[in-house]
Amino acid sequence: PEKVTYISCNPATMARDIKLYQELGYKLQKVQPVDLFPNTHHVEAVSLLVRVGETAK
Repeated sequence: PEKVTYISCNPATMARDIKLYQELGYKLQKVQPVDLFPNTHHVEAVSLLVRVGETAK
């Protein structure tokens, strides 16, 4: 797909997976943290990846 919305509750796996997407020709365009559980250390992250370069259609 041209764009991927990636939602994660784990920063370590998000970093791992975004690296894989980048290897497939995607660029991380935006990340938005979302505090669904106030007063805890948990945070969700919504990111937008866009296909770039020769692999773009």
